[in-house]
Amino acid sequence: MERKAHKLSRIDRKLLRLLQDDARSSYVDLARQVGLSTTPCKERIKRMEREGVIRGYQATLNPEYLDAGLVVFVQIRLNRTSQDIFDEFKTSAFELPEVQECYLVSGNFDYLIKARVADMAAYREFLGETLLTLPGVQESTSYVVMEQVKETLALPVPY
Repeated sequence: MERKAHKLSRIDRKLLRLLQDDARSSYVDLARQVGLSTTPCKERIKRMEREGVIRGYQATLNPEYLDAGLVVFVQIRLNRTSQDIFDEFKTSAFELPEVQECYLVSGNFDYLIKARVADMAAYREFLGETLLTLPGVQESTSYVVMEQVKETLALPVPY
């Protein structure tokens, strides 16, 4: 994915910080907070959406209400018997609703997965019947989260 060079003004950056705090803010409220009238404020936000600076908006759900209270990080090592194994694994992992994040990484294993499930019994089932059966999986190491200290998708926006 090619990244375009974005020249973000001080006002653009302030709008991004405000939207990360509350994406449901009205254009009127955002405009007031950055010292613009509503139309230019809306145009700036729409431009940042078109350019891909703002990739989307979503609701943050409470996992406890959706039987997804247990967070597990899983290191996956592939057997590398095929050139296509990385693509096959990636495609399969992408389709799993329990997988929130999946990264190809350097080091002693190939992928790092963040998954959410209901509880330890659900994780045992997910690991044995799903993760370990994905294409090319040779071995896994799991880390069960005992306490979530911080979770955010917010990015630091320089002033």
